[in-house]
Amino acid sequence: MSDPREGSDAARFVSMFGGDPSDGASLPGNSVDGNPPGFEAVLRQFHKRIYNFAYRLIGDADEAADLTQEAFVNAYKAYGRFQGSSQAVYPWLCKILVNGCKNKFREMNRRGRYEILSLDEPLESGESRIDVQIGDLSSSPEGVLQRRELEARIQESIQMLPPEYRIVVVLRDMQGLSYKEISDVTGITMENVKARLFRARAALRRKLQTYIQD
Repeated sequence: MSDPREGSDAARFVSMFGGDPSDGASLPGNSVDGNPPGFEAVLRQFHKRIYNFAYRLIGDADEAADLTQEAFVNAYKAYGRFQGSSQAVYPWLCKILVNGCKNKFREMNRRGRYEILSLDEPLESGESRIDVQIGDLSSSPEGVLQRRELEARIQESIQMLPPEYRIVVVLRDMQGLSYKEISDVTGITMENVKARLFRARAALRRKLQTYIQD
């Protein structure tokens, strides 16, 4: 199996906290009226991205593959009833995946190994962007090793977040969804999305302080 962190995710590491990536925002072959394309086009466009999302949430390649397959099976069964626009397809797939991960999240909660996030921390306005220092990640052996080290540290840090915080930070900072889309995926208000995002970023900032630019 190929490295699940390969591709568009790696390109966003510098601005992963507060960037505005739009990878996958449009589908090939969209109709003029914005109606969603056939399911085969959806599968081709979003399979890798949903797998990357699952891997970020779960941290295990095989389990992420199984959850991705399950999500697309459920999406296929429901696609005939989908009434959103083409732009709504990916958030809809994310919601299906998150719902499919609930049992796994309960198992993770029982492990009790998460970063403790204070609900009393004052919130700040804005995106609270964090720049990650990655240097020259060229094809040189040193650059490859640096990138792998950083990717491993980012994934490890994400896994230390409680699932409800992990979901919002991955959806916003690595998948590029809007606050409204994240609210729809998670079923919480946009105010709660912003609060969880702030606290998740604060926890990641502590974990990744070695790589963070002031």
